[in-house]
Amino acid sequence: MATSVRRAVLTLPAAPLGPENPLPALRPLDETHSLDQYDERAKRDLPRDMARQIGYEPLRTLLPVRVLDGYGRDREPTGFDTIVIENDRLRATVLPGLGGRIHSLHHKPTGRELLYRNPVFQPADFALNGAWFSGGIEWNIGATGHTTLSCAPVHAALVPAPDGGEMVRLWEWEPLRGLPFQVDLWLPDDSDFLHVGVRIRNPHQGPAPVYWWSNIAVPEDEHTRVLAPAEEAWHFGYERSLRRIPVPEHDGADRTYPLRGEFPADYFYEVPLDSRKWITSLDADGHGLVQTSTDTLRGRKLFLWGAGRGGRRWQRWLTEPGTPGYAEIQAGLARTQLEHVKLEGHDDFSWLESYGPLEADPAVVHGADWDAARAEVADRLELALPRADVDAAYEAWLPYADNEPGERLATGSGWGALEVLRGEMRGGYQLHGTPFDESMLGEQQAPWVELFTQGTLPKPDGIVPPGPTLVAPHWRDMLETAPAEPLTEYHLGVTQWHAGDLAQAVRSWERGLKLAQSRWPLLRCLAVADREGGNPERAADQFAEAFDDLCRERGDDESWTAATASLAREAIAALLTVDRPLDARRIFERLSDGIRERGRFRLIEAQLLVAEGEKAAARALFDAGFEVADLREGAETLNEVWSSLTDDPLPEAYDYRMRPAAG
Repeated sequence: MATSVRRAVLTLPAAPLGPENPLPALRPLDETHSLDQYDERAKRDLPRDMARQIGYEPLRTLLPVRVLDGYGRDREPTGFDTIVIENDRLRATVLPGLGGRIHSLHHKPTGRELLYRNPVFQPADFALNGAWFSGGIEWNIGATGHTTLSCAPVHAALVPAPDGGEMVRLWEWEPLRGLPFQVDLWLPDDSDFLHVGVRIRNPHQGPAPVYWWSNIAVPEDEHTRVLAPAEEAWHFGYERSLRRIPVPEHDGADRTYPLRGEFPADYFYEVPLDSRKWITSLDADGHGLVQTSTDTLRGRKLFLWGAGRGGRRWQRWLTEPGTPGYAEIQAGLARTQLEHVKLEGHDDFSWLESYGPLEADPAVVHGADWDAARAEVADRLELALPRADVDAAYEAWLPYADNEPGERLATGSGWGALEVLRGEMRGGYQLHGTPFDESMLGEQQAPWVELFTQGTLPKPDGIVPPGPTLVAPHWRDMLETAPAEPLTEYHLGVTQWHAGDLAQAVRSWERGLKLAQSRWPLLRCLAVADREGGNPERAADQFAEAFDDLCRERGDDESWTAATASLAREAIAALLTVDRPLDARRIFERLSDGIRERGRFRLIEAQLLVAEGEKAAARALFDAGFEVADLREGAETLNEVWSSLTDDPLPEAYDYRMRPAAG
């Protein structure tokens, strides 16, 4: 059959994603994926380019992105729009409403699924902005961690393919770095390999930090082995240390088998610059998936959950109990995911990736001779898809990267359209092939269109939580010259905070507070500033006052519920930090039953009870059982609270530990 593209619907048991958190993310959610600041010896041992890129433009905030933390764990059958790309050899199923992720890659001649295909949609707190889900092939762009677009829609359309057929273009405006990107999915007739052309562009005058990792979930069992063309790797664990280690043997075990480690860990392979870039995961029979690319995509990585109790618990949490586990093989622009690569103004990065089946001699693949195993895979890959053919496919794709899309298959956000509208009136962005036209503008962009065209932000229609704040320098400039209304001062302060001008941000928020009818958004920002500035008592006062003000004006729709739950969490934590459990209890008691019954707030109640000296009551909450739907990757709160109650071992239901116990 000739290659075809069609739309379909995939039905999965799914937990609703929930509303956006309306509180601006003035800080990243955590520092899990960063080096321990005290590990000076490790930093001295890093190659110079790696050390430079690790220190290059880390995130100070998540702005302008909003956090997604309103999901639960109750799943119902839900239909997801898909795009299916198919020839007589492969069938790829794409989820344009969820970051353009490839959900499935099915090899027809063997009947094998090449990816780990998650049987459910279950958000969990792994993305930079919260909600993320496991499985398939994910396109990670933005900054260290899972992209903020993990659960967001992207634009999709048909474009001509180099072989005369059709390919699917996915594109979007990445909000953290303000960069447009595209992913072109091209499946030639009679091919066993899906080609993926990727381009990231910097339309701005100055340089921008770029992060990209293609994240591939593959089935895992005790026989699964991951191979890459490397003799060394950089090991990064949740202890936040980076160490160069040999491959495959380290510390008494072969680390290329995902289940031969106890704790979750990253292994970033040191692939020689002149070597062909590939990574594969093969089963006991030597069958599996291989990913290869042109040389721009230099990094290769294995992430494993390990065989320990915490890693196994996370696996079950992200999918269904009783389903097979998975590991992740990945490919990126840098050696490690701790790095960001500089992209100069008006320049781009582009490359081609290929995904398909691989069969190799299992006796060699699983033998003790690592050199022979690597050579066997390299030879089989060269037979299946020569390196020269990948380079030729890239050269064939490049002239088509600028082709304008035809039939639209899916619609993403309006943020790119807003930036292009502004850019066109200031000289224009040349973004051929990835149109961001005015028809894409929506309700969230409307106030910013008015700021740009009229010089002022519109007054809100009634009392509602503030919308998202845009923080790029050009928006900050416009806010600084707009009339000094309270909402404008609020947004201006957020942009100043993002830029690192913390004192000026506080002054803007204080100016806005003097005239504001709705005070809680400004008070909450000032509370965060006090907390970050080392004034915990004043921060606690500001959080409590902000919560009181919110309660006076809140409505009953989901945006108000999200604001109430989020601000209560922050206020209670701030009050407990300064040993004011009575005030924290007052806030907790003002929450609705629906909020208090959430697993997150059952944990907060246990923390409250501990602070009140009611350890038996706190233990009773654990014994009754609860699930914290938005438990953060690497969080140890459950273990910490449990340890404050008892010397008993942590029950398996609460064991999500991703590193050895301290000490």
